[in-house]
Amino acid sequence: MKLKVKKDDLLIGLQRVQPAVAGRTTLPVLGNILVRADGARLHLTASDLSMTVTASVAAEVAKDGATTLPAKRLSAIAREFAGSEIEIETNDREVTALRSASAVFHLNGIAAEDFPALPRIADARTFTMDRAVLRSMLQRTAYAASADESRQVLNGVLLAFRDGRLTVVATDGRRLAMVDQEVEMTKEAAELIVPTRAVSEIIMMLEGQGPVTLNAMANLLAVDAGDTILYSRLVEGAYPNYRQVIPGPCEERIALERESFMNAVRRVALLTNDTNNAVKLSIRRNQIEISAQTPDVGEAKETVPVKYAGKETVVSFNPGFLIDPLKNLVADQVYLEFNDETSPGVIKTDEPFLYVIMPMRLS
Repeated sequence: MKLKVKKDDLLIGLQRVQPAVAGRTTLPVLGNILVRADGARLHLTASDLSMTVTASVAAEVAKDGATTLPAKRLSAIAREFAGSEIEIETNDREVTALRSASAVFHLNGIAAEDFPALPRIADARTFTMDRAVLRSMLQRTAYAASADESRQVLNGVLLAFRDGRLTVVATDGRRLAMVDQEVEMTKEAAELIVPTRAVSEIIMMLEGQGPVTLNAMANLLAVDAGDTILYSRLVEGAYPNYRQVIPGPCEERIALERESFMNAVRRVALLTNDTNNAVKLSIRRNQIEISAQTPDVGEAKETVPVKYAGKETVVSFNPGFLIDPLKNLVADQVYLEFNDETSPGVIKTDEPFLYVIMPMRLS
């Protein structure tokens, strides 16, 4: 294999596949990146067997071929090169020469044949949609997925395709985020639970404009964004009936300026800790007083003006759970809906978004 590639292009490709490199593994080749050159492209692939990412970048290929190289060392060398172009040449002993400007490195690799084969796409249901739409839907929901490994089915984000609509849901049992909207795509039906880790990488790879194609199989999802393809195992099991935890119409509704309310909650939350992790919302006529009180730490209060003439209510929430949706939305105005201090709170926007948050009981 022999080729020349721009340093910036190589670094972009390495950055795309790096998250799929296996950490601790008994298979040394999984700590490597598969480097393959053919035609006018350089293809980079990393895998930990549960997730595989492949990215391709433009290159001047003098000789087709492939090898695998240690991921961390390859990235470090490419990043530190002073030149703008990098020459890569691999001999028949799996030793790769990396040259840029006056610097030369020789890196020992492992044969490409030892690297796991790419997952095979067969009998897939295919959905093609605008990448910006999918990215936005995932950003507005994924943070609510559970990190508790004992509830594996909640360690992912539900993508439910039906009748030209896509519903994206994430929940950890204490809060739920949902986006449900029409999307331009084929009208096949499918329900997929995508691992949260894979969702985070999908969000990153969907920057920019253009279409994205999702190929869904029994236990595998392939997300094709053109120059980058991600393969991920799906979470097995049936997703809970999330609609039964969504409250009916609430009695009270307050319009909030998203950023100022979020910042006020963040400031007050500075005086919470792991033991007393709650902020209290005292809702009165035309104002919300946000407060926190923690023994041996102190107390904080801040008042946010609002237009409100409903009943007075005091309700407490986990501040992180309040902040998460607010920092992932882009709307200037959000709506807080509630009934009383023991009922779930609901955050909505003028877009198809809904967030349910359970209140906390303070002694």
